[in-house]
Amino acid sequence: MTWVKLLLTALGVAVLLGGCAAYVDRKAAAREAAFEARYPPTGQLLQVNGMTVHAHVEGQGPDLVLLHGASGNTRDFTFDLVGRLTDRYRVIAFDRPGLGWTDPIGAPTEDPRAQADLLRAAADQLGVDDPIVLGHSYGAAVAMAWALGDPAGTSALVLLAGATHPWPGDLGPWYPFINSDLGRRAAVPLITAFVPEDRAEEIIAGIFAPQETPPGYGHYIGAGLSARRDSLRANALQVGNLKPYVAAMAPHYSSLTMPIELLHGDRDTTVYLDIHARRMAREVASAHLVVMPGMGHMPHHGDPQAVVDAIDRAAARAGLR
Repeated sequence: MTWVKLLLTALGVAVLLGGCAAYVDRKAAAREAAFEARYPPTGQLLQVNGMTVHAHVEGQGPDLVLLHGASGNTRDFTFDLVGRLTDRYRVIAFDRPGLGWTDPIGAPTEDPRAQADLLRAAADQLGVDDPIVLGHSYGAAVAMAWALGDPAGTSALVLLAGATHPWPGDLGPWYPFINSDLGRRAAVPLITAFVPEDRAEEIIAGIFAPQETPPGYGHYIGAGLSARRDSLRANALQVGNLKPYVAAMAPHYSSLTMPIELLHGDRDTTVYLDIHARRMAREVASAHLVVMPGMGHMPHHGDPQAVVDAIDRAAARAGLR
C-alpha cells in the first residue's frame, strides 16, 4: 500500500471522528508513547553538541560504523547482521538524525553532510578510530558525506543499495505534499494517530520484494518509531530533498582513494543499480561493484553473508585484516 493510500485511510478515519485537531494530537501522542515503550533504545544515548544520539555498540576489532536507510533505525542491523560481525569488528550502529532515538538537528536534518558531521562527533566520543563506514540506501549518501568530510580518517566504505547520485525526474507527489505546510501540520498527525500498524507490514514487504520479509522482522524493527510525527517529518525532509545534496557531492567522489565496496541488486526498484552503483564504479577508481542477481533493496537481509564478505574485503583492502 502506498503512502497516498495510507493518507486516505487516515483522512477517512479522521472524518468519521469529526476531524477534531485536539483529539488527533492526543491520539498521536498516546500512540507515540506506546511505540517508544515497546521499542526502547538497544544501545546508549550520547549527548553530542546538545543533541541525543543513539549508538548500539558491540564486538571487538577494527571499528565498523553502520548507517541505516530511510525510515529505519539501528534495529534494521541488529536484527541479524550485527551478530555476524562482532567476533572480529567493533560494530557501531547509529540512528541517523531525526530517526530512531537520535534527535533531529533542525534545518540541517535534511543534509547528509550535516548528519555525517553529527555522527562523526558521536563516533569521536566512542573513541572510533579510522572506521569502515557502511551505509544502506539513504545511509550510503551519509557514508559518502562522512568520507568526503574526513577522507584521512575513513578506512573504507561499504555501500548497500546506495543512493549516491542524482536521478532523472522526481519522486512523485508524496514528498512535496508531506513537506508542505499542510502536510506537516495536518497529514502527519493523522498518519501517526490513525494509520493501522498492520499497514507497516505491507510497506515492509514492498521494500523487501522480490525477497520475502524475514520472519519476525516487522515486529522487531519497530516501525512505530518511524510513524512518530517528528520522525515522519524528518524522513520526508531527508528523502524529498536528497537529490540536490548528492548532486553537489557526486563530482567529488573521484577524489576518494579509500577502498569502496558496492553491493547492489539487479532487481532493486527503490534505488536503481545503473544510476547509482554502476556510475560509482565507473567514476571512482577505488570502487569495486558486486551485482547481486535477483536481489532487491535489502541485500543485508537477502544475502547477509555476501555483505559480511564485502566488509571483510574492504577491511583487507584497507590493511585492517
